Amino acid sequence: MQLFDLTLPTPAENLAGDEALLNACETSGGAALRFWESPVPFVVVGYGNEVAREVNVAACAASGVSVLRRCSGGGTVLQGPGCWNYALVLDIAADAALATVAGANGFILHRTAAALACLLGEPVERCGDTDLVWRGRKFSGNAQRRRRTHLLFHGTLLLGFDLALVAKYLPPPSRQPDYRQARPHGEFIANLPLTASAVKRALAEAWQANVEPSTWPAAETQRLVRERYALPEWNGNR
Repeated sequence: MQLFDLTLPTPAENLAGDEALLNACETSGGAALRFWESPVPFVVVGYGNEVAREVNVAACAASGVSVLRRCSGGGTVLQGPGCWNYALVLDIAADAALATVAGANGFILHRTAAALACLLGEPVERCGDTDLVWRGRKFSGNAQRRRRTHLLFHGTLLLGFDLALVAKYLPPPSRQPDYRQARPHGEFIANLPLTASAVKRALAEAWQANVEPSTWPAAETQRLVRERYALPEWNGNR
């Protein structure tokens, strides 16, 4: 598995980069793990989310916080410093569990949770469909996008994020897992007391991502930015 620790210059490029990595593996084979962290806040909605319902558009506009859409499902999240992202691209044929959405969720989150629990010395739970939870609070949300031979599974990891910003830019989500129990953002999410370097090292070891990449799909990333992630038609309401 190739390992990329690569943050691109803009929010649109970072979202496009995850999809470009999926497309590259779909074309040429292999698997990859990428880490990135946006230096500026921005909102990213899931593929099927309605922006007006899931985002405080006025607050974002007033602060110059962009609202973009990713290629995978799941809910709306606020990105920014302290919100680390990981993206796994896996060959679906590599394990029988990856053949279905539910199977892939369980297979990937079990391994990721185990690696983080070892660092914390405490349990990490999977709650809802794709959340990871520590001491009853969510620190990671995840989603996937599937192609014919490969899948992209990507998620967030809160590690020193300014949690107060979430309530400023995001209203309570329209769909909530039962375990949330209608808690407001400030009572529902939490940062892990871990360093980014430790987390990245643990996940790279868990997924045996130790191959130095030869190339990054830069041209495909820029194509996706031009044709998708920079377009109001893509990022706007659905």
